[in-house]
Amino acid sequence: MSLECEDSMEKTYALGFDVYGTLVDPLALAEPLQALVGEQAARFAKLWRSKQLEYSFRRGLMRRYADFDVCTRQALRYTQQALRCELPESDQGRLLEAYLYLPLFPEVAASLSALKAQGHQLVAFTNGVEASIRALLTNVDVLSQLEDVVSVDDLRTFKPDPVVYAHLARRTEHTPNETWLVSSNAWDVIGAKAAGLRAAWVKRQPDALFDPWDVEPDIVVNGLDELPTWFAQRSG
Repeated sequence: MSLECEDSMEKTYALGFDVYGTLVDPLALAEPLQALVGEQAARFAKLWRSKQLEYSFRRGLMRRYADFDVCTRQALRYTQQALRCELPESDQGRLLEAYLYLPLFPEVAASLSALKAQGHQLVAFTNGVEASIRALLTNVDVLSQLEDVVSVDDLRTFKPDPVVYAHLARRTEHTPNETWLVSSNAWDVIGAKAAGLRAAWVKRQPDALFDPWDVEPDIVVNGLDELPTWFAQRSG
């Protein structure tokens, strides 16, 4: 999948990077969970992440907004109940704190630096609360590579509501056609495309499937490190 070479040699874009699953790895919480829930750690981390997203989707549809930090806490409670492993409040607090220290995927920092050097406008674009995301990206030392943090919290709804993708374009002062979403979440990519943006799907897992909705990403990459070359080839 590709786009036709277009516009001038110096064409640059606004690139909105999803955070959880694209820049940082929420499933890495399986490591601290190992000491708390043993062999259920990976399952716990995966279910927690799944319910966190589900709660944001449901709240968006219901128009009963509570921010992503609330969704995360409630998903943690659900996961404990589902797996029958109730944790002390102190351990729950440490797990929630760990969300501010999720690790970057290995190629992220160098890739952001290369894309910034090409002149693209880089922002974080997230369901997360802006203050939490700024703290997280500061802790992993990439906030300085980004010009802004664009949070759905501004609109009190969640991706994939079309209004949040329009908000990204407005905040970056680019047309939708000049605005890219970069995300590892297929549903996020489909949401961006439905709203008229361009989108890169970061296929971090070889067995990941893209939903068969007759919508395609503009590019599929295995990591962010493929993006600088891709954009350079289409600008030269």
